[in-house]
Amino acid sequence: MSGRAQPNHCPYCGDDNLWPHLPAEDAEAPGASWECRSCLRKFDVKYHGMIARPGGNR
Repeated sequence: MSGRAQPNHCPYCGDDNLWPHLPAEDAEAPGASWECRSCLRKFDVKYHGMIARPGGNR
């Protein structure tokens, strides 16, 4: 699995005009943010982990 996966659509407007947001030099987590150039919003995507499968592991 890639260390950095790209989102497919903006969570605000649904457009796919997404670019990695280039953080300032003093940013804590470089490369963690994305910018939508359609609605001009910046957002983060975070992986929280796996969820349990309903009904147990089969």
